[in-house]
Amino acid sequence: MCALVTADWSPYARNKYFRKIELYSMVWHREVNLETCSLTVAQNGGPIVILRDRAKLLKMQGPSHQPIVAIYSSSGKLLNSFVWDKGQLVQLGWSSTEDLLCIQEDGKVLIYNMFGVYQHAWDIFLMGKEASGSKIVSATIFPSPGATGLAVITSANEVFVVTNVNENHRRVRQLSKCPSAPTAWTVICEERQTKVIVSKNQNLYTLQSDDSPVLQKIDLGAGSEKYSIVSMAVSPDYQKIALFINNGKLWIKSSDLRSTYRLYDTQQLSEPKQLVWCGSDAVVCYWGSTINVIGCTEDQLSYVYDYPVFLVSEIDCVRVLSAESHHIIQCVPTVVQEIFQINSESPGCFLLEASKQFQKRSHRANEYIHIVKPKISSAVTQCIQAAGHEFNASIQKSLMTAAQFGKCFMTDFDSSEFVKMCRVLRLLNQVRDPQVGIAITYEQYEQLGIDKLIDMLILRRYYYLALEVSKYLRLSSSEGSERILLHWAYYKVKQPVVDKNKVAKEIYDKIGRSAGISYIDIANEAANNMNVQLAIRLLDYEPCATKQVPQLLKLRQENEALVKAIESGNTDLVYTVILRMKANRGLDAFHMEIRNYPMAEALYIKYCKSHNKRALHEIYKQEDDYNNKAACQIKEAYLPGNTKEAGLLEAQENFKKSKSEFAAFAAMMCEEELKLIKHQKQLEDKLKKDFLGLTLNETLEKLLSLKEVKLADNMKSEYKVPDRR
Repeated sequence: MCALVTADWSPYARNKYFRKIELYSMVWHREVNLETCSLTVAQNGGPIVILRDRAKLLKMQGPSHQPIVAIYSSSGKLLNSFVWDKGQLVQLGWSSTEDLLCIQEDGKVLIYNMFGVYQHAWDIFLMGKEASGSKIVSATIFPSPGATGLAVITSANEVFVVTNVNENHRRVRQLSKCPSAPTAWTVICEERQTKVIVSKNQNLYTLQSDDSPVLQKIDLGAGSEKYSIVSMAVSPDYQKIALFINNGKLWIKSSDLRSTYRLYDTQQLSEPKQLVWCGSDAVVCYWGSTINVIGCTEDQLSYVYDYPVFLVSEIDCVRVLSAESHHIIQCVPTVVQEIFQINSESPGCFLLEASKQFQKRSHRANEYIHIVKPKISSAVTQCIQAAGHEFNASIQKSLMTAAQFGKCFMTDFDSSEFVKMCRVLRLLNQVRDPQVGIAITYEQYEQLGIDKLIDMLILRRYYYLALEVSKYLRLSSSEGSERILLHWAYYKVKQPVVDKNKVAKEIYDKIGRSAGISYIDIANEAANNMNVQLAIRLLDYEPCATKQVPQLLKLRQENEALVKAIESGNTDLVYTVILRMKANRGLDAFHMEIRNYPMAEALYIKYCKSHNKRALHEIYKQEDDYNNKAACQIKEAYLPGNTKEAGLLEAQENFKKSKSEFAAFAAMMCEEELKLIKHQKQLEDKLKKDFLGLTLNETLEKLLSLKEVKLADNMKSEYKVPDRR
């Protein structure tokens, strides 16, 4: 086993090793030629975008000179490709959310997902910063705390930085101007500030805020004026920087340029094709056929290739991509080295050997256990930790079996770490499968966390696998199933839909009445993607009417909204829909429509009685409801400022049009009231006293009090008032 594990180990420095681990045989090997293509690779085993590099082609192939952008998984499986028919590309890169960023020389940044679907775009030069009409000549995309940033240099040597491209309101900062066109540059992004390091010949400048560039003097030795810094790279933790000089020297310094870790002579006068970091402990230089791994303080080793490769820096390794394979080079983790190193005497090594002998039913197992028993806890922990750093499933199994074997000799061992590692290994092995193609290391997984890994599965549309992972790891619904199903539903509603009812039912069957998922959100997504009918069907499953009805109104489905509001019994919702319908339709059309909903019509009439008398009259007119119309006219007749006679006459006419017995009596009463008003006006003219507004009895009493007995007697006779009254 040790011989198998250490076969690809290379000695390095004092008691250290580097190892090369093949992850995939690339599926693309017949499609991709690295000599005629340029690659951009996402971090943590993410997708790969390939662009035909026109500078490397002797003759353009095909009828069009427009390059083709092809996106692959890290195992080389084609995800999508499309012709680039936009502006001149300056730089491609990947965001922390695995979106493809395409920076054009005119300042536009176009965003695509990993399947080549256009998302949106924004303009660096239209965000409060003027670039004097110049173009972008160089750009880089870099990790920033919890996000992704980008920096550009224009033809006028202006420097612009965006520290978070994922923000809705991106802030573009203009740094101090470069003294002249740089020969090399890089970005150092720290939590509180972002600065750009640029070189011009032998000089280094630090650019930040709007201050003048800070010149950093570096002694390149005798005749330094002849030399230039032609390439630079910053470590993943932004603590170190590597500078390559065209005399073959490699400087490794602290990122503030104050401390020097190493000055190494590579014996190569030409600029390396790539200068990247392997974690934060070694610099990797690539010269066509040789990869040199140079430590920060000592030693170096070389790997020779007879085919083109492409390097990708990671936090704990460097990825090496070729047309045939995808492998990593990394410093062997300490715990792995302690177990598998030749002649190792670590507890984990003895426990692993004891486990092997036990499986062979050899008595030597007892001898090894006797040796390791005083440190059995440490041995078990070593085996568990080492298993996490291995990619080979059989080696993982051997180490975990050894840990399980060692547990038998402990009385108070906490199994939680063992169980956790078993789950993590199953997860990592699954996502590393070539079909999924997320070639993530254990250290990268620890940095990202399970939430981010599930996001990566969701982005690749492996929804079922993501659900199984969340169940296996026993994640809460909000962290697992609900979040995954919501993204799955978003994906479903974005697709061209033939049968809306079928798709809506399929979504409901998966999601059900899950408390953490709102059908409103899914319906919104459907509507935003021009699937309005699907959105309406989805809203049928929303249990909360106060959310459902406003969304239906937003989709201009007023009749549907009215039905749902009536079913809910919430009069406020019904009023909301009624008033929206009234505002959006002609009055006649609205009145004709509202007649089909008796409850809504009753509420509308109630509303009109208080707020809109004219509309109320129109309703009664359309319905031939003469009694209610007359009743309204009587009420209005007695309002201050209105003429009673006119209102009562109209009411009398409407009562006469009605066929009911009550209407005949009401018409007679209107006539009596009109006659009383007429008499009261005559009395006022004759006696110069106020009579209007009094009842018949009050009028008689007032006449008697004024000693007008004859007038009172005449009114009594005319109105047939009984003697007793």
